Amino acid sequence: MLVDTSQQPPPGPRGAVTAASWGSAPYPVVVADPSGGVVDTNDAAAVLFPDAIAGSWLPDVLPAWIADAHTRLRAVVPGPRNRCSGAFVHGPVGDRTFEAHPTRTDDGDVIWWLVDDTDRRLAEDALRTERERATFLAGASSALLSSLNVERCMEVTAELAAEHLADAAVIVAPPRGRKVQLTFCGPDGAVVHRTVQNDVRQLPGLGEALRGFPPVPSRWIDPATVPGWVVPEGFTEPVGSAVVTPLPGHGVPAGALILLRSSRHAAFTESEEIFARLFASRAGAAMSAARMYAEQAAITATLMRELLPPRLHAVHGVEFAGRYRPAGQTERVGGDFYDVHPAADEGQESLVVLGDVCGKGLEAAVLTGKIRNTVQALLPLADDHQRLLGLLNGALMNSHHTRFATLAMASVVRRAGIVHLRVTSAGHPAPLIVRADGAVEQAGTRGTLIGAFWDVSSTTVGVELAPGETCLFFTDGITEARGGPLGDEFFGARRLETALAQCAGMPAEAVVEHIQMLAAQWVGRGGHDDMATVAVTAPHHAHLSAVNGHTRGRYTG
Repeated sequence: MLVDTSQQPPPGPRGAVTAASWGSAPYPVVVADPSGGVVDTNDAAAVLFPDAIAGSWLPDVLPAWIADAHTRLRAVVPGPRNRCSGAFVHGPVGDRTFEAHPTRTDDGDVIWWLVDDTDRRLAEDALRTERERATFLAGASSALLSSLNVERCMEVTAELAAEHLADAAVIVAPPRGRKVQLTFCGPDGAVVHRTVQNDVRQLPGLGEALRGFPPVPSRWIDPATVPGWVVPEGFTEPVGSAVVTPLPGHGVPAGALILLRSSRHAAFTESEEIFARLFASRAGAAMSAARMYAEQAAITATLMRELLPPRLHAVHGVEFAGRYRPAGQTERVGGDFYDVHPAADEGQESLVVLGDVCGKGLEAAVLTGKIRNTVQALLPLADDHQRLLGLLNGALMNSHHTRFATLAMASVVRRAGIVHLRVTSAGHPAPLIVRADGAVEQAGTRGTLIGAFWDVSSTTVGVELAPGETCLFFTDGITEARGGPLGDEFFGARRLETALAQCAGMPAEAVVEHIQMLAAQWVGRGGHDDMATVAVTAPHHAHLSAVNGHTRGRYTG
């Protein structure tokens, strides 16, 4: 049963209590009786609690958290097993923090030992903060590097900064003239992109940060000078403090990061500014990598357009169709190529070229581009196939490339419903002709490959195609496609001729689609070389019609 001692005078010193064990202790010690009266203190406690003299009450002279703990302790029945309660309490005393450990004496008094744990707890808090920051930076790095899209990197940077570092964050991209691209993230977490035309020097430190100079301390930035165009629309309270730090990139700055806090929150500390710079360095590296990737992708796409095979169509009453399948599933270009160079007039010859560079992949594609450009430059000499091949061979022999190539070309013109071809091979498989009745024959041309020997030779043969007949040019990736039931057999010339015989009377597009489909089915999931096919077809219904009776005719479907 508890006894109310609030109206009773505090008891005096108790003779049973001895100070031998605690009187000279370096820790503050306060001895109190079960009713809450101070029995004695040591010198350290007298300095910390000058009013705690014998006869005073704990609630009057000690912090409430100790007095309350003493009251709770009275409910514990004293005995041999609970002379030491074992449970301590913790709380502030002034600007320090202490642990208060209770110990019972034989006569029922409680000795409160106070241990100053301020420095330890500050160290623990600092360690906890650093662990949380390290965890945040690791997660932020993963989130930032998960995308190589510049806009997405800016959004993630703004979101992370607004959520963990400040009330709002603004990403400033490197300006282009007076145009400044901004990415905002306010207290609501919404990301907004905006382009403004303002002078970045209006915000102290921003111009320097965009040039990669070290940031200025936040205490140098007057919140009242923060221009409105860098404040998100959802940031309705006055700006209380701001941090401006660069986003370091690879060689050039990736932009700048602006952190904003409202006036109702504490200003940025030096430690927080340092942490913001660590975050900015990771964000800047990710944004710079994304920007470099975007630039390289744009350059690659531009160059790739010049290396990719063109889309073929009908030219002056002759159908042209081509299909290309690179060796690698992730590749778009390789060592096979084809081109059709249309004639300026209907009575002139168009030039079709199909070739195969030794090797595959990007290196072969580079030489492919050189050959195509050289042939383009030599078009005025296309009437003489032998001379064109000789000049092309000389260009390859004088280059630093060690690869060679095979080539098949044909000069094509339609006259009176018949398509006439002059076909020449330079070390390339001779093209096949499928007649209207399904018969397949081989063009009788042959020659030496180019880029390997200084002297080249070739033979040119004439081929005529009646309506519905096709001349098929192909690379050895078709005939040497390895597959079949056991996966080790070539597609071969015989299967190609059989497949082509089924294409009698078909349009050029259907011919190349059929051949490529059968070759792909034969290979299955196995590896293969580049495959290219070009079909030259004399259409069934194209005819020459006059225009208004005066101008030259044109072919219509």
